[in-house]
Amino acid sequence: MQGVPYLRLLGLVVALTVVTSVIMLIPDWNGEQASTAAPKIDQLLDVAIILSSFVFSVVMVMLGYSIHRWRARPGDESDGAPLHGNTRLEIAWTAIPTAIVLILAAYSWIVLDDMEATASNAMPVEVTGQQYAWSFEYPDENIQADELHVVKDRQVAVEMRALDVLHSFWVPEWRVKRDAVPGAPGSGIDDDFVVTPDRAGTFTLVCTELCGLGHATMRAPVVVHETQAEFDRWAAEQEPIPPEQPQPAAASSA
Repeated sequence: MQGVPYLRLLGLVVALTVVTSVIMLIPDWNGEQASTAAPKIDQLLDVAIILSSFVFSVVMVMLGYSIHRWRARPGDESDGAPLHGNTRLEIAWTAIPTAIVLILAAYSWIVLDDMEATASNAMPVEVTGQQYAWSFEYPDENIQADELHVVKDRQVAVEMRALDVLHSFWVPEWRVKRDAVPGAPGSGIDDDFVVTPDRAGTFTLVCTELCGLGHATMRAPVVVHETQAEFDRWAAEQEPIPPEQPQPAAASSA
């Protein structure tokens, strides 16, 4: 590839990367942030957009240069020169994507590890999904509800389960999404996660896995209370879960 203007091509790649990144970062892709995890996930997305813009720019600049440099002139019907390949180029287009993937993987691991750190005062909530509704059980308060109520700035330790088919827990403002996989307790399915809401208000929990004809209606209100006292007042208004009745003993056979 003698005569290739490497510096000029590199400049075009950098310029196109900057322009593409700026254009792609202008939209607010995820909307409102309402948890401590949201800024970290949004920043991870921004990094992925910039790296993707770089890959896009490399491909487009090299494609455009190749079309211009080695285009067939009018009247030229001859065959192209037989080329075996370019070892350095093949190493480069293998090493660069590999490095990008490893960088994103390492960064994602750091973000995920930070998000999954469990606080000592986390509020346990058992979330159950079934066609086509959510239910929420609060073991510490011994109550059950069809709305998710939590407290601002207090971590929520969610234990999920599905009674029928695959469902997925997603509050868009929290950014955290987790599948609820049907399976018996103790089956080793990891459906648990933690999230810390940092903005009071009312949000919506939606199911993001197609779970049947009523999938679009599988939503539930999410209320983030400003204080623990507000949550406690709401919890006191709920009916306690009745104790399980003992099963009658089977009649003995004669």
